[in-house]
Amino acid sequence: MPLRPGRQGRQYPYGSKGRRKMSRINSLFQSFAESGPALIAYATAGFPDLQTSYSIAAALLRHCDALELGIPFSDPVMDGPVIQESSRRALASGTKLREILDMAGGLRTQTEKPLMIMTYYNPVHRTGPARFAAEAARAGIDAVLIPDLPPEEMAPWRKAAEAEGLSTVLFASMTTPDDRLRYLGRLTQGFLYCIAVKGTTGLRERLSGELASFMGRVRSCCEVPLALGIGISSPEHCREVAPLADGVVVGSALVKQCMDALERGEDPAQAAADLAERLKAALAVTEK
Repeated sequence: MPLRPGRQGRQYPYGSKGRRKMSRINSLFQSFAESGPALIAYATAGFPDLQTSYSIAAALLRHCDALELGIPFSDPVMDGPVIQESSRRALASGTKLREILDMAGGLRTQTEKPLMIMTYYNPVHRTGPARFAAEAARAGIDAVLIPDLPPEEMAPWRKAAEAEGLSTVLFASMTTPDDRLRYLGRLTQGFLYCIAVKGTTGLRERLSGELASFMGRVRSCCEVPLALGIGISSPEHCREVAPLADGVVVGSALVKQCMDALERGEDPAQAAADLAERLKAALAVTEK
């Protein structure tokens, strides 16, 4: 796994306070405005180990339009069983935050696609918001998503993130009222993450029949790009939601694909890439 350049004694080209990070997020949605939603793939960093997770992430980047790296956490209460198990195995392998950021830095040397971090707030708090933001920025991260940190309690993090040029992406659910949606739309940076299901992350056979009305309501309240995620598990799901969103996030299905490949003694990176390729093809639409 390539070390990030900062570890090799060279100046990291995306360093702190770099404006390039926010522009990568903006460019992502501008470039896909007419051709269908962007595919944002999720991978648990350190699962099943650091080296293999780097290979999985690099393979996903061949087919997805942006990558979300999940920071493993010991109590991922908002995640379903697949992500929980991947986090458990990542932590059991000894994965550390510093190593994940080095991994992100290595990926950044290979791609100009947006790289994001999904993390619970505890690792940010333990590290310190200013240090966490600075190290993420030096690794070439573009945005951070913290699902258990309410916007009303986000001021210390937002101050640190904005000082480093990092976007902070917020979440909206089907139960979010319109006035709250308008508030989130004003506050989020880059895009708004719209949760496609009621409940935790995980695989679903069917998507909610309320999705179209939910996304229409969010569109009427927000002017930012909308990404739809959680529960989107298959190319069929992608075709169903493609007209509704500017971006589609797929996580549990890709992680499960890797788990199944490992159980069969096959290459998890290739398995993830194969599914990502099919998901991306399913998102190709001509109109929204």
